Amino acid sequence: MIKDAQGQAVTGATTQAVDLFDQAMRAASLGHGDVMGNLDAAVSAAADFVMPHIAKAWFFALSRDPSLAGRAGALVTVAAGMAMNERERSHLAALDKAADGARAAAIGLLDRHLMAWPHDILAHQIALLFDLSQGRVRWMRERAARALPQFSRDQPGHAALLSFHAFGLEENGDYARAEDESREVAQLEPHSWFAHHTVSHVMEMMGRAEDGIGWMTSREEFWATEAHPNRDHLWWHRALYHLDLGQFDAAVEIYDGPFLASEKPLAMSLTHASALLWRLDTLGVDVAARWAALLPRWDGHADGRWLVFSDLHAIMAELRSGNEALAEARLKTMRETAAGCDEAAGTYRDVGVPLAQGLVAFHRGAYEQAVVHLLPARFDLWRIGGSAAQRDVFDWTLAEAAGRSGLRDVARSLAHERLALKPRSHINQRFLRQAG
Repeated sequence: MIKDAQGQAVTGATTQAVDLFDQAMRAASLGHGDVMGNLDAAVSAAADFVMPHIAKAWFFALSRDPSLAGRAGALVTVAAGMAMNERERSHLAALDKAADGARAAAIGLLDRHLMAWPHDILAHQIALLFDLSQGRVRWMRERAARALPQFSRDQPGHAALLSFHAFGLEENGDYARAEDESREVAQLEPHSWFAHHTVSHVMEMMGRAEDGIGWMTSREEFWATEAHPNRDHLWWHRALYHLDLGQFDAAVEIYDGPFLASEKPLAMSLTHASALLWRLDTLGVDVAARWAALLPRWDGHADGRWLVFSDLHAIMAELRSGNEALAEARLKTMRETAAGCDEAAGTYRDVGVPLAQGLVAFHRGAYEQAVVHLLPARFDLWRIGGSAAQRDVFDWTLAEAAGRSGLRDVARSLAHERLALKPRSHINQRFLRQAG
């Protein structure tokens, strides 16, 4: 019986094919290497090997991009006609839900799956990132925590699982342990994107901008190469440090240079561009030409139905590039989704539409109206998914709107909230000055 690197039986594989599959899983769990190329090679080496089909479908579903949703569904259909063992059938059952847009149901099935097969590193990674997209950060920590005691330190996948646990710790506010575990992973696996990513988050959330720049600069060779497909996200983090230090020109240079050079034509990559330009725009930096260039790149990557997080960032590009009609059309579609009965309807109704209305009002200079929309929506902001650092663009917009509107009590309260977490932040100090 042929087994993968974690000791799990696989169906339809050859020794060569499972080796290629293991290389793909290692690349995925480290965020370093050619995942899809190795999966395609595994299929070529063994046409009846079902796990490469399942893994590819998972990554297409995970992209959270409507342009790739159909490809996930097609692979589910292919895999369903192949021979599978019990673990692989469990994967397919969860994958079928995800491909149909039922993400919460898919996570529920994966959670039970990982109780039975705790060494399934692919399922760990998919569950972690789907939880992130749902804002369910507690389970990012707990799921890895219950599996780590069942891994030996020298078992393939142990360092990756530790990096997943560290990210879960960070998103739950346990910054010291998250940093310690991530630095440990960086020693074990120097090219681990997840290790660098979590330390970057810790530095951001704790207001340690100088430390963050120092960390990223000293280890750039380990996270900024072409073998790291998600390096654009880390460049985005580095730009945020410069904003916190009041170094706006440095943030623009990162956007124009390494960020754009590594940007991918996918929703999650495009959200970084929108979020950074929106922040710069509120600070008075002239980014009009960059908005105009960004807008066409959003075409086909957010449809008002698939993911609130993406739609909100697409609206930013539509508004600031001067295409309010596109933003209004998107808002109309979001309202239609909110009125439906799909899994996403509640998030669109309770959070997505109010946030979009707040962005539109802010863009039009109706700052008090922006506060009316954004202030109550912040209590359920976690439901749109993404990390705390990513969602902060909406709290940032609320604080800016409050300052511009003359609602001094709101502006002062929000500024003090932010300063309590990051007292040295140039941005947060600016919000307090505006409030006064």
